[in-house]
Amino acid sequence: MTKLTIQTTARCEMIDITDRVAALVKKSGLQEGICRLFVPPTTAAVTINENADPDVPRDILAALDRIVPLADRYRHAEGNAAAHIKTSLFGASQTLFIEEGRLVLGTWQSIFFCEFDGPRTRKILVRPTAE
Repeated sequence: MTKLTIQTTARCEMIDITDRVAALVKKSGLQEGICRLFVPPTTAAVTINENADPDVPRDILAALDRIVPLADRYRHAEGNAAAHIKTSLFGASQTLFIEEGRLVLGTWQSIFFCEFDGPRTRKILVRPTAE
């Protein structure tokens, strides 16, 4: 398992980590299998979505802010309840297939690290493995 360090720069952002994950898969030498991704923090997530148009991640974040506003009648004392809710909506893990030594992704798909309580230095765990 490898830990990727990600430096976020905003309260909420989606960072394309596809190339970094793909490089780890290549380095592993694995030709067929799966790649598991896990984000340990409770206010960050990982998702797969379109990256051909930079407006897609922007639209996702804008919609999330409308659905889960930063300030509401939350009871969580730390002031980051919205980040916890957004993380729960997205999830802390993803599993991708590996074929011919490469991640299997759709034409427009990328892997995004989702920050909901930044800026921070974060970790994501990556494990390419045979099935």
